[in-house]
Amino acid sequence: MSSKPIRFTTITEAHRAFGLPSPEHPLISVLNYADLNIPTSNEEISATFDFYYISLKKGFTNKLFYGQQTYDFDEGMLYFIGPNQVLRGAGPEPDDDLSGWVLLIHPDFLWGTSLAKTIKKHEFFGYSVNEALFLSDKEKNILNGIVEIIQTEYQANIDKFSQDIMISHLETLLNYSERFYQRQFLTRKKSSHKILEQMEEILQNYFNDEDLVSKGLPSVQFVADSLHISVKYLGSLLKQLTGQTTQQHIHEKLIEKAKEKLSTTELSVSEIAYELGFEHSQSFSKLFKSKTSQSPLEFRAAFN
Repeated sequence: MSSKPIRFTTITEAHRAFGLPSPEHPLISVLNYADLNIPTSNEEISATFDFYYISLKKGFTNKLFYGQQTYDFDEGMLYFIGPNQVLRGAGPEPDDDLSGWVLLIHPDFLWGTSLAKTIKKHEFFGYSVNEALFLSDKEKNILNGIVEIIQTEYQANIDKFSQDIMISHLETLLNYSERFYQRQFLTRKKSSHKILEQMEEILQNYFNDEDLVSKGLPSVQFVADSLHISVKYLGSLLKQLTGQTTQQHIHEKLIEKAKEKLSTTELSVSEIAYELGFEHSQSFSKLFKSKTSQSPLEFRAAFN
């Protein structure tokens, strides 16, 4: 594997690397995998881009890696890479029937348009490093049609309407992708529930640790890092599946542990707060009451 990622600063450089002529538009380009000159290779390389990279790929034997996840492309998948993210993997196998496309968009193309700001609200550019999008044939056809329109537009004679039309279709592409991601959150329950189970185990182990005094309360970042996914992705997943934030899940597990200590030990509220990683028992009592509508002492008295 290359120790340092190959950096592509312009779309022209990407065209050159794939054995293609210069792009017809310097800031936006659609590459069809059937046209790319990608040498078959088992040697893994890394690449990073100074532009947005959206790809629908199918029939690719080797796996690609980004973030902490591994993905194969036998059935076809859409993935989103924002500027400066690292993509790594080996080239296609000799028998691969590689198909699909890559849409490259330089940030300069977005200047002065509504998409310059709104593209940042599409979280899949942030957590694409952890979650690609699996598409049905119907969904693929919708996105393929939009990409074909974008390609046709920049191949035609550029006029004062061209950029607005392409931006409009890019927004449509991203909005459909947003819809399909939401569908994926709902339908891929096995994977999602596995993450919930893992998070439950991580928090259980954390609060069972005798060293909470020095460790303090677990942070949202700690939970996300332990699951090898981004904070944004974890938050989106939990909100979709449970309606709660990651912080609310942490607090629920904390209150559960506090109730256990209040009902099974003779420790004082201050001692319990200290054992649970709170510097001040007042902070613990305030949180406990906000979550249970009882003070810790009221809970203990009612329990007993």
